Amino acid sequence: MTRLEDALRRSTGTTVLSNDQGRSSLFSRGYELDSYMVDGLPSPISSVYGTQPDLAMFDRIEVLRGPSGLFAGTGEPGGSVNLARKRALDKFGASGSVTAGSWQGYRGEADITGPVSGSGRVRARGVVAMQDQDTFVDVTDNKSKLGYGTVEVDLTEQTTLSFAASHQEKDITPFNGLPAYADGRLLDVRRSTFIGADWNRFENSSNEGIVDLEHRFDDGGEARVALRYVDRDADFKYAYARTAVNPVTNSVGMTALARDYEETSRAMDAHVSKPVPFLGQTHNIVVGTDYRRYDQRMYQGTANPAGTVNVFKPATNIAEPAIAFTTRTRNVPEQVSGYAQARIKPLTPVTAVLGGRLSYYSLESTNLVNNVKTKSEVNGKFTPQLGLIYDLTDTISAYVSYTDIFQPQTATGRDGRPLAPRVGSQYETGVKGEFLDGALTSTLAFFRTRDENRAVADLTTPGVSNAAGEVESQGIEIEVSGEPLPGLSVFSSYSYLLSEYLTGTPAQVGQVFNTWTPKHTVNLFARYAFEGPLDGFSVGGGAKAVSSYYGQSGATRWIQDGYMLFDAQVGYEVTENVSATFSVNNILDKKYYSRAASSTVFNYYGEPRSAWLKVSAKF
Repeated sequence: MTRLEDALRRSTGTTVLSNDQGRSSLFSRGYELDSYMVDGLPSPISSVYGTQPDLAMFDRIEVLRGPSGLFAGTGEPGGSVNLARKRALDKFGASGSVTAGSWQGYRGEADITGPVSGSGRVRARGVVAMQDQDTFVDVTDNKSKLGYGTVEVDLTEQTTLSFAASHQEKDITPFNGLPAYADGRLLDVRRSTFIGADWNRFENSSNEGIVDLEHRFDDGGEARVALRYVDRDADFKYAYARTAVNPVTNSVGMTALARDYEETSRAMDAHVSKPVPFLGQTHNIVVGTDYRRYDQRMYQGTANPAGTVNVFKPATNIAEPAIAFTTRTRNVPEQVSGYAQARIKPLTPVTAVLGGRLSYYSLESTNLVNNVKTKSEVNGKFTPQLGLIYDLTDTISAYVSYTDIFQPQTATGRDGRPLAPRVGSQYETGVKGEFLDGALTSTLAFFRTRDENRAVADLTTPGVSNAAGEVESQGIEIEVSGEPLPGLSVFSSYSYLLSEYLTGTPAQVGQVFNTWTPKHTVNLFARYAFEGPLDGFSVGGGAKAVSSYYGQSGATRWIQDGYMLFDAQVGYEVTENVSATFSVNNILDKKYYSRAASSTVFNYYGEPRSAWLKVSAKF
């Protein structure tokens, strides 16, 4: 797993709509993620701008399914992702790996940490990663670089100040997917088929800095102030299909898109968390405030190159058009909030969760062509979070929760101003358990989400929307993971999602809201490390099964039937410090569309069978 999309393909309740590596769209419970957090500090995530981070700099990935309004504020109701970065250690350690595999794919990583001072009160860590890979699609390639460094200083035994900085680059020859027939048929062509131009290009870079001051109290509480700054830019120009495939000539017309994008984001969080003993029970209180400001500038232009391309014998020597940036915009969303949460235990087996956030939000939008500005504000929006946990046994708990939704919109009404924010709520109930002394964990969750005030196109006035849409999503999620037997690690999950438009345009009402997310998804992965004569060897395997999904326009659907994929892996510990793994993905070489979307773009074949050898060392 080198990108966030790799991890979310394996996660429960999440869906990845394929694109170039690092540019895929990430969904949770049917909603696209619009931000991710690093150590609790948010910044935007965008598929088109390829802002997914390289995972080499992170220690773990935390996925929250459902609205995260209490601690994240605004955001899509499907969930949020927090990436916990690697921290500097007070003992020397080093690790590295080299991976080589299909389509001339190569990747190298190195990670070193240790004390700077003899006492270990000052310590540092550095991580680098480089990747260079063609893909199974002709013409395309994907290169990336990462550099990350952090320094931590113990000001006292209980107070730590840390600094971190990273730089990432991507250089991609992009592919916007295959076209299809207008009647709903997907193309049956070689999976390597590329519809685009040999001058297709995509480049972006990201610079990031974090400052974090944390104090740990003797009673187990903490106080923390942290700031995160991110500076990104993306520059791309590429051609892709503009029309559906002509069934007589097997050809498509082409279009080209060019963009120049710059973004800075600032995020701050300050909070105090304290346990509170009272009447023989220990309760917990969290009080905090946070601030975020994004500044996003986008220049865009399009052009239609002359001629057509035969999808069965595609040519890439399309004349490169000069493209003027006819659209120029700047958006500056800003939010300041205060939040609090109390976890109260009125009785030994019962925990009540009472929380809420008070948010002040503004969005200033500027048309840089004519310098016309619009501004919208939401003052004093309260977002509650309520929950109740009951310990059925020492290892099994039942819970019920209620969370509100708050998501500002950019679509405009008749007055030219952004619509009122989307609101709504989620109810969830379930059971969580630990077994075998914590070696095996399981969850069972039922949820229902109502998303109201969604923008609906005004059919009488082009370019105008009304805040009149409502969507309901409901589902089940089951997950079991851990080590049921010595040497055996397993992860298994099942998710069911049903989403529907309750109100909207006449064509939407009663239809599925997110057609791209399969109704049923099953994951099963296992790894067994041998003992005895085969000590040092391990074998692993996995399967993923999904039901059908589709893209839709009007009454026409582009459908991918359900399918199952299988992976396998063999590992060997060469020495105590050196190990090797050989992995084969899609071992049966199943041919399928990992994304089915429309008659023109975003129809992507799933990755064919691939093989990867990784050699790792750690000291």
